[in-house]
Amino acid sequence: MFKPLFILFLSVLSFNSFGQLLQGDKAIFTEQDTLRGSITPEREWWDLKYYHLSIEVLPESKSILGTNKVEYTVLSPFQVMQIDLQKPMEITKVLQEDKELKFFRNGNAFFITLEKQQNIGDINNVVIYYNGQPREAVNAPWDGGFTWNKDTNGNDFIATSCQGLGASVWWPVKDHMYDEPDSMRISVEVSNLLMDVSNGQLIKVEKNRRKKTKTYHWFVDNPINNYGVNVNIGDYAHFSDKYDGEKGELSLDYYVLKPNLEKAKKQFQQTKQMLEAFEHWFGPYPFYEDGFKLVEVPYLGMEHQSSVTYGNQFQNGYLGRDLSGTGWGLKFDFIIVHEAGHEWFANNITDKDIADMWIHESFTSYSECLFVEYFYGKEAGQEYVRGTRASIQNDKPIIGIYGVNAEGSGDMYYKGSNMLNMIRQITNDDEKWLATLRGLNKDFYHQTVETKQIENYLSNHLEFDAKPIFDQYLRTNQIPILEYRIYENRLSYRFTSALPTFKMSVDILLGEKKERIEVTTNWKSIDIQEEVKDIKINPNYYMGLMKMQ
Repeated sequence: MFKPLFILFLSVLSFNSFGQLLQGDKAIFTEQDTLRGSITPEREWWDLKYYHLSIEVLPESKSILGTNKVEYTVLSPFQVMQIDLQKPMEITKVLQEDKELKFFRNGNAFFITLEKQQNIGDINNVVIYYNGQPREAVNAPWDGGFTWNKDTNGNDFIATSCQGLGASVWWPVKDHMYDEPDSMRISVEVSNLLMDVSNGQLIKVEKNRRKKTKTYHWFVDNPINNYGVNVNIGDYAHFSDKYDGEKGELSLDYYVLKPNLEKAKKQFQQTKQMLEAFEHWFGPYPFYEDGFKLVEVPYLGMEHQSSVTYGNQFQNGYLGRDLSGTGWGLKFDFIIVHEAGHEWFANNITDKDIADMWIHESFTSYSECLFVEYFYGKEAGQEYVRGTRASIQNDKPIIGIYGVNAEGSGDMYYKGSNMLNMIRQITNDDEKWLATLRGLNKDFYHQTVETKQIENYLSNHLEFDAKPIFDQYLRTNQIPILEYRIYENRLSYRFTSALPTFKMSVDILLGEKKERIEVTTNWKSIDIQEEVKDIKINPNYYMGLMKMQ
């Protein structure tokens, strides 16, 4: 998901309303934040294997009702299970082996007492019945929930979006990023005049003549993160295509409102360009079994796995704007490129804790510049990523607070992408850089990860210690300044506005001569030619420069 500057304030307001309280410059977290954001004892003992989510959507009352079958493997003996469902939704009944179980609610967490002995290695399931009016999204996808809308013909046009806020805003789920089901079935009952589009492949449409409804059954054959599960309901037209990719034939399916069919057929041709570029940079599309879909929705868009949602009005740029200010951002449809880029970073490689959401957003924002580079050349891509610096705020660290469902600064997008581009500059080996990006998606295929794993992987494969860079750019909001002075044919330099341990190789220009210097927070010096009065930093470094007298 992308958060442009003009909506960051709305997003923060929504997040704070969920549980985090602000006191001065410090965040105060509640018990509910801990229950949501930590691996509690009631979560830790069981490994999620499979969901079957089955719901009926009732637009007249803006409500849903249904069940979720949760299949799991017992990792250690324990008799209480935590399932999350946010108010005002209600769990009404829980069954295990047809026996009704007792449970109690603590805010948005339900604790179910299991009567059957939970033995290590057993594969068990519970079936959870629930209903209610889920939170309505006011400014989707940033505040999350259900969007209840109408198309121009008066038909219901409905969609879900819930990153950050959490999937438990509309269905009962183990709502923590660390554990994903290995597969999932999604069954959605809607009016027989409409269609539901969800994740994975459509396996069956069941007609319910008495109720004048249809149930759409979708199957996801790969692990899927909670917020990636979606429901999209509308009077859709469908068209399809195939892409001959690195793992063979990939099915492409497109669902748009009927009046937009011709526009979509033209605009969505960019899907193949996106796949060509990203399979080059990142390796095979991670979900061949589930196919790739673009689905029109009544909001801007979101990276729902194998069911990417789209609302960019069939135009290039971000709603027609170039977020880089360079002109390159108008060469592609931002939502197709950015949100589909998340199939590799967010859906294939998923953070275990939302505090590490930079793994999703920094790499995906960087993918925009890689798309430009693939089709228009390296310098075009470099211009694009440098142009995005105008959006950087340096307001707080990019990594959030662990264990309380707290993401870090919105700078995870373009400060993060500029950090990655800078690391590429330091590596100075594009073949190694390409192999590392592809290696990430191969070696962490379908995994949930922590920041440390990604940091270590990059350092090991790029063959230099990048930890000081990550500490500086992810864990502080300070941008290092290269402070220098020239005196009697000596260049002296150091970093200020930096952690004491910060160090980095920097490419500079001394007159007409290119030079790489190793900079720390302590003064260093080198001999230079007499006529050199100033230095320049390679523009692909995101840092400051200050000459001292």
